[in-house]
Parts: sequence; C-alpha cells; structure tokens
Amino acid sequence: MKAVPVITAQEAAQKVHSGQTLLVGGFGMTGNPVHLVHALAETDVRDLTYVANNVGEAGLSGGRLLRRGKLKKAIGSYFTSNREAVQAYQDGKLDVQLIPQGTLAEALRAGGAGLGGFYTPTAAGTVIAGDAETRVLGGQLMVFVPALRGDVAFVRAWRADRAGNLQYRLTEQNFNRAMATAADLVIAEVEEIVEVGDIAPEHVHTPGLFVDYLVQATLTPEDLGSSADVKASAKKVDDARLNIARRALQELRPGDVVNLGIGIPTLVADLITAEMNINLHTENGMLGVGPAPEGGGAMEYPVNAGKIPVTALPGASYFDSADSFGMIRGRHVDVAVMGGLQVDEAGNLANWAVPGKPLLGVGGAMDLASGAGRLIVTMNHTDPDGTPKIVRECTLPLTARGVVDMVITEQAVFEFVDGRLTLTELMPGSTLEDVRASTGASFAERL
Repeated sequence: MKAVPVITAQEAAQKVHSGQTLLVGGFGMTGNPVHLVHALAETDVRDLTYVANNVGEAGLSGGRLLRRGKLKKAIGSYFTSNREAVQAYQDGKLDVQLIPQGTLAEALRAGGAGLGGFYTPTAAGTVIAGDAETRVLGGQLMVFVPALRGDVAFVRAWRADRAGNLQYRLTEQNFNRAMATAADLVIAEVEEIVEVGDIAPEHVHTPGLFVDYLVQATLTPEDLGSSADVKASAKKVDDARLNIARRALQELRPGDVVNLGIGIPTLVADLITAEMNINLHTENGMLGVGPAPEGGGAMEYPVNAGKIPVTALPGASYFDSADSFGMIRGRHVDVAVMGGLQVDEAGNLANWAVPGKPLLGVGGAMDLASGAGRLIVTMNHTDPDGTPKIVRECTLPLTARGVVDMVITEQAVFEFVDGRLTLTELMPGSTLEDVRASTGASFAERL
C-alpha cells in the first residue's frame, strides 16, 4: 500500500504554476478546499484557469484568488453567487465559460475516465450550446461536450488514511469525487488523517490511487460563508405566491422523486409533510431532503441546492454531482417544479437569463428542464409592469425546448394537451376575462 505524503497548505500552493488549469471542488463553500485556495492566493501565481461550480464567495476561496488578480478565466455553472466575479466579467478582467451544472460534472467525470467527451440533451437548441457539434440520437437532439481535465485539483474530504483513501461527509462529495480523478496532480485537504485500515473499504469514496498529497486543515464556521448558519428570520410570503405553491403540491404523488427550484418552488418544500411520502432530490447530491434545522449550519448538516442547511429524512442518501445529474438525465426524477420568466405556446421555457443582467448563472436548470419526467413551471402571470409571461414565442434565452407540461400562476393553470397550450383551471379570485387579457399566447380552454 502506497504512503501519500502529508504536506502543509503552503507547500501545496507551491505546486501550482502560473497559466495552469486548477480544478476546485465544492458546492458554494460546502466541501470547498478553502485552506488550499487561500494559501495559493498568497503566492505569486497568476493567469490561472479556475474550474469550479462557482468562484467561491466574495473574498472566500476562489473569490480571494479573484481579488488578488490570480484568475484569467473561470469555467463553471453559477457565477452570480459572487458579485465580484460578475463585476470582473463586466469590466473585462475575467473571461468566463458558462456550462450547465450537470454537463460540468459529467465533463469532469469523462476527463477522469479517459473519454474524449459525450453527447447530452442538456442545452440543445439554446445559446449555451453555441456552435457545438450536434446529433440526433434516439430521436433527440444532443450536444457534444468535450471532456474536461486540469493540471492540478484541490479537493476537500472529511477523512483520509495515509494511503490517500478519502471519505466525504454528507453533501460534501459534490464535485470533489469527479475532480479527484480528472487532474494530473491531486491534493486533498482533509479534516482528519487516520491510519490505514481505519476507514473501512466500503466507506472509501475516492481510492487513494488518485491522490498525490494530503493536507490536514480544520474547518471553521468562517470558512463556510453563507452556509455557516441557518438564518432564523421568518419568511413573509404573499398569498398569491403561496396559492401557486399549494396548487403545485397537489400535482405531487406519494413516492414521487421531486426536485424543487428556487423562488416559488421553494415554498412547496415548506408545505410537504412526512405523511405525503415525497422524496426531495437536490442536484448537489442528496435524496431525502428534510426541513431546515432550527439552528446550526453546514458544519452539522447537509445543504441543498440553494446552499441552505437542511435535515435528512430517514432513508436519505448522499452521492456526488455527477451521479445526481445522471439521475436527472436518466429520467429517474419524476417531477421538477421550477420558476419561469417566460413559457410559450410550444412548451419552451426561459428561466435563467434575467433581462438586463449578464448571463452568468445557469446552474442546473437546463439539466432539470430537459431531464425530469414531468416539468411544472410556477410563476407570476405577468411581470410587475403587466407584461405577459405566457407568450406566443419566448424572447428571452431558452432554458429548454418543448419541455413544459404544466404552468401554474396566481390566475390560472395551463397544461399542454396533445401539444396545445390549454387552460384547464382558474385560480381563486380569477376570471376567464382576466386570463385572456393578461396572457400573450393563444390557448385552448378545457374548464
């Protein structure tokens, strides 16, 4: 059994050189090798290509590298969580490549497995696909994505033995497992280093053959940024949005595996009880999500896709981001409930590019929209100025084409019946005249 050298964070930082591609594990600040990244920020390295789900938070992890002028390019799925990354892009100081979250995870897994790339339905027919090669496979348009590798990977695990075997904690597998396979040099920051044999073989998530160096570093709440603690403030929700969430809940059946997006879909989670037997899935690697704890944070609990600490229900399981999106693309998620900016007569959805803001935050929306068994969109019927959000043809950048099954607003419920947008229900307090006047699409009526 090989022995993996144990070095300091400062020694690890010296192994990264200017111009290299650096893979950094973590989902937000959960499972993030923050001590390694901060040590790197103290060196004279520059012109790095930084590959991660997001560029940390302002001043934390990748955010500190950004502040120190170390990054030339960032490749990831959700940069809007760091306002400084958005500003750097707008100022022309940071080149950005936006990749859907599940595509990013799979590209890393392909890179670690020695594959040249793969075809995926995610992002097909959208601006994110750009000029990528496309093919119709099994009757579905798919986009070719090249594999992704790095020169160096910084990953974070809970425990390691001296042979380099890694064990992750809760939802901290996220991008770490794939990244540990996809770089020429892998350095693992860990909470604890134990003797060989102290981690049972069946509890090893990353075998030691992938790991070149270990660094012991103790995590503190300050290292976790916005996930450090549960915010206990009460949420004030208007009745219209709550009615939309209640109506969406009626569509969920016992035993369903359900993924809930941000915004109104989050309210659905607050309405689910244990007796309903609904299995909540979160794309960063958890099935069986329970309610938020009364106190504490990511030091004690898993986090959901909103990077908010949650509890785990009995029977819950954890996995990495690549497996999570395999569940989504493989149609193992029964229902996705997502917010929307526009839905059109063809069932196209636009929900990731906010008008007037840079296109820097697609996250997992494209994977979910094209991969879930059934897609329910919950949104306000119009913009604040009265502009319809149900339209003849989407004018905003698309999330996915022809994927919407149902739309629920404060005014009405629409379904796609035989491919036709159809009004099937009026919401309380709404009239048919109201719906006709505030809808920008033609629709059939089946009330």
